[in-house]
Amino acid sequence: MATVAQWMAGARVRTLPNSIAPVLVGSGATVEIGGFVWWKAVLALIVALAFQVGVNYANDYSDGIRGTDAERVGPLRLVGSGLVPPAKVRTAAFACFAIACVAGLVLVVTSGQWWLLAVGVVCLLGAWYYTGGKNPYGYLGLGEVAVFLFFGPVAVLGTLYVQAGRITWLAVITSVALGCFSAAVLAANNLRDLPGDSEAGKRTMAVRLGDSGTRNFYSLLALVPFVVTFVLAFTVSPWFLLGVAAGLQISPSVRTVYSGATGPSLIPVLKDTALAMLVWAVATTVAFVIS
Repeated sequence: MATVAQWMAGARVRTLPNSIAPVLVGSGATVEIGGFVWWKAVLALIVALAFQVGVNYANDYSDGIRGTDAERVGPLRLVGSGLVPPAKVRTAAFACFAIACVAGLVLVVTSGQWWLLAVGVVCLLGAWYYTGGKNPYGYLGLGEVAVFLFFGPVAVLGTLYVQAGRITWLAVITSVALGCFSAAVLAANNLRDLPGDSEAGKRTMAVRLGDSGTRNFYSLLALVPFVVTFVLAFTVSPWFLLGVAAGLQISPSVRTVYSGATGPSLIPVLKDTALAMLVWAVATTVAFVIS
């Protein structure tokens, strides 16, 4: 029981910020144009949370049956540790995806935008084939690209569109910032797992860039949201400077990455980067509402 609790605690670090942040910012963008619909925002949050939890289970299952979690540096994995049978973890993933699909279908029907079904299918396929299937794209160095798209533009703009029926440039630029935050979390994760992934044949972005390149890549991703913050502060409203508060959360992580930290020493970087994303999202949402 304690080990399951450890897995859930580790999953929450990834799940909550990745899911809540884009829905917050997307909803903030709807308030800015007077299109906020609370129950659609709640459904969007359910979609995001269910998809993210489902991805966690799917990755646990797929990596576990491949044996790539046998020598793991990070938090406990259910299948890799032998704690839970693979079939049960796979069923949990499918159940989460089903919840996301039902909530998403309600949003599609009520918005009347049936083309969004195609977006949902792409998200579902992206969630499973990240580490699933014969040629998972997460093993080809495309994980950060997918995370950027799905937890940045797709999530933020999707939340805005199902409520307001249109897209704004403010939502686009903030979605880029959130996508970079999410990609930074994965970059830190892959940097931590770089030696093991290389031996297991996982060609993640970190393996392709190498140790030094990945550290620079992480730092660049961490910087982009604050460039966006200053752009918005000088072009829209000074209230967007509230996002600078997230810098207090992420700056120690950047220093840790540049210090050459490896293995377990990088685990706090994942948590602090994810929390910085959430702080930035809350601050930016407040700025949207006030401005």
